[in-house]
Amino acid sequence: MKTTKVMIVEDEIFVANLMENILLRSGYEVCGKFAFGEEASEKAVDLNPDLVLMDIELEGDMDGIQSADIIREQMDIPIIFTTAFSDDN
Repeated sequence: MKTTKVMIVEDEIFVANLMENILLRSGYEVCGKFAFGEEASEKAVDLNPDLVLMDIELEGDMDGIQSADIIREQMDIPIIFTTAFSDDN
């Protein structure tokens, strides 16, 4: 049976590692972890993930929505947006 490959795009290292650990324990393959949307957009085609977990707010000039748009132009894969951002207001 084919293992589902997941690419993680998350700039908070603790959150990225937590996601990776949960995915690995659940039987998924993590094919890449990236903190920058630019890098994720460039690597997605080569890594050929089955699913992308994409943080909305990322380091660098490109946010997760922009990165997801580029990935979707190149590939037909699902992208799930995530965020750890909170605002008490």
